[in-house]
Amino acid sequence: PQGKFMSWLVLTPGSLFLSTFHNSICEWVIGYMFAYEATVSTRSRSLAKELTTAAVASVFLGFGSLFVLLASGVFV
Repeated sequence: PQGKFMSWLVLTPGSLFLSTFHNSICEWVIGYMFAYEATVSTRSRSLAKELTTAAVASVFLGFGSLFVLLASGVFV
């Protein structure tokens, strides 16, 4: 029917909170990684620390993107 509100496009507060939370944690971790790369000399860098930081950032970015899609009504 025309003019009827699509009930599946509902912004839930939980999805909005989770997307904001995960994306802000991801931004903080990426900022930490950038500061680490910019301030630590090349010889004293740790590959394990860089890979761990990148993995944590990618997990939070993945969940943040998932909850952004869910909050906007794209059910994956």
